[in-house]
Amino acid sequence: MTTGPADERAAPPDHLRASHLDREHVISALKTAFVQGRLVKDEFDARVGQALASRTRAELAAITADIPVAPIGGHAEAARPVLGVKSGVGVTAAAALLAAILWAVAVSAGSAGAGAAALAVSGVVIFTMFVTGYQVRESRHPSRYAEPLPPGTAS
Repeated sequence: MTTGPADERAAPPDHLRASHLDREHVISALKTAFVQGRLVKDEFDARVGQALASRTRAELAAITADIPVAPIGGHAEAARPVLGVKSGVGVTAAAALLAAILWAVAVSAGSAGAGAAALAVSGVVIFTMFVTGYQVRESRHPSRYAEPLPPGTAS
């Protein structure tokens, strides 16, 4: 009997060995089910232990076979809002416009207080640009564990 890639190609997909990523997908699905109230704490702990001890994809699929894929009352895609670049540009443009108006008022007023206020708003604009950029990036590039292993399938 030989072992190696040739044997893996000949084996049914359910009997292929599970990877760490496969186990992490199942544990993520179990966490979601626990948060949604589909599993009690003891059952969650037992299933996580089973997932960590599983050797094949079929064993992992059996752990989540009775857990629905979509969240309660919705679809999986609707659960994660996606911020577009347009929304980020809109927030940044509005903050920059506010800063420009405040700078214009500060220059025309010629007072130190107005200049300090303009400087403070400029700092807020820069902070807003960083936060908005981060949010847009995170919404467009979710973590690699966002998609759990589908229940009832081993691949």
